[in-house]
Amino acid sequence: MGNKVKSMVLVGLGMVAGVAISLQYPAIAQKMAGTPLPLEELRQLSDVFGLIKSDYVEPVDDRKLITEAISGMVASLDPHSIYLDKKAFAEMRETVEGKFVGIGIEVGMEDGYLKVVSPIEDTPAFKAGIKAGDLITRIDSTPIKGLSLDESVKKMRGEPRSKVVVTISRKELDKPLVLTIMREEIRVQSVKAKMIEPGYAWLRISQFQEPTVEDMAKKLAALYAQDPHLKGLVLDLRNDPGGVVPGAIGVSAAFLPKDAVVVSTNGQLADSKQTFYARSEYYSMSSKSDPLARLPAALKNVPMVVLVNEGSASASEIVAGALQDYKRAIIMGSQTFGKGSVQTLRQLTADTAVKLTTARYYTPLNRSIQARGIVPDLLVDESAEGDAMKGLRVREADLQKHLNNDADGAGAAVKAAGPQRDELEEELRAAALAKKSKPLEFGSKDDFQLQQALRHFKGLPVQLSKSDSPAPAAATGAAPRP
Repeated sequence: MGNKVKSMVLVGLGMVAGVAISLQYPAIAQKMAGTPLPLEELRQLSDVFGLIKSDYVEPVDDRKLITEAISGMVASLDPHSIYLDKKAFAEMRETVEGKFVGIGIEVGMEDGYLKVVSPIEDTPAFKAGIKAGDLITRIDSTPIKGLSLDESVKKMRGEPRSKVVVTISRKELDKPLVLTIMREEIRVQSVKAKMIEPGYAWLRISQFQEPTVEDMAKKLAALYAQDPHLKGLVLDLRNDPGGVVPGAIGVSAAFLPKDAVVVSTNGQLADSKQTFYARSEYYSMSSKSDPLARLPAALKNVPMVVLVNEGSASASEIVAGALQDYKRAIIMGSQTFGKGSVQTLRQLTADTAVKLTTARYYTPLNRSIQARGIVPDLLVDESAEGDAMKGLRVREADLQKHLNNDADGAGAAVKAAGPQRDELEEELRAAALAKKSKPLEFGSKDDFQLQQALRHFKGLPVQLSKSDSPAPAAATGAAPRP
């Protein structure tokens, strides 16, 4: 089991995260045994290769042609399947450890442009004012249109202290926004915590990394040292793009009964059909000890609210879904991103790999997260005045070639919650222009959703969203499995 846990790590590279990885070389020839090859199509591929070599206006390197063919083949499947060359593969390994050199944003593709899912807190992008929902149209002098997600992300990477110029299209701005940002080594401190007021604590996880479970355990122990009689705990997963799957299992396990089912996966391969439990062998990133072993027993019963939004994706959706299914916490905020697919990394050489979608995630009640996300128990807007940009924010279901939710049947088109963009875009644009507020600091006294969570703990009325209309939830089972 330990090897399986160690294999499940983050493939970030600036993209929406949360994947399972196998770092073993695939026995490709063995897997292909008995599978008929499409000889006619392969012959066409060979013919095209030959034509380019003989007829193209200038010589083209063989390796470049093959690499681009592999990249295009994989990228055509879905938004999260990609080919990783030597540089990208090395960067992925760094990201797993919670560090990389870049500007600090999580992105996806939309209409050929980079769509910002969320800026990572305390990074150059965050400090420069880049917001979730921004479209990046140029990096330095290069237009994004026509580039793959991988190619675009590479252009934002570079040496520490080097500069990159990004051109941003924002719905509420009439002109493009041009920002010059200094690249830095991004070391994401994934866990923050503090007492909001006597008896009530706030625990924020901005991204799931290898150290997250251990860091969370230390923060929780410190909170209980300050106040051994907590009356409420807010787990803040807003704009958390995901990360390592063991991190999600460990965070869930801190609040659920031992041996409870946290998440399961299902795909074509036998090893993609797995169930993960709230046990240390499923979340401990080392064999030394259980990082949750010394947590106060009261933590299993303290009242909880989990805050989520459209930027909560993948591993954060696993946590929210598990705590919701067991009725362990009230989920509050807006419908999550809906990234419920598993990506497995298969190495091709010592330096290259393919990240391939191999399964879907399911909550303990067998709800598929993919293209639907988690619908909160209490829908609450970002501010008391509402959230003018909510209908324009991207979710998994908005991405081209996204994998469907299997509960909807083959070929079904799943749409995310929120108003129709073509009907309300002008209204939202006008509202955003009328009120240009400063970026929200999560955990501050101005954090409206956090204040609503406190009101819920105290039995006071919560101001619910007046505009949200979530997509219907996927089919559920009878009860979570123990």
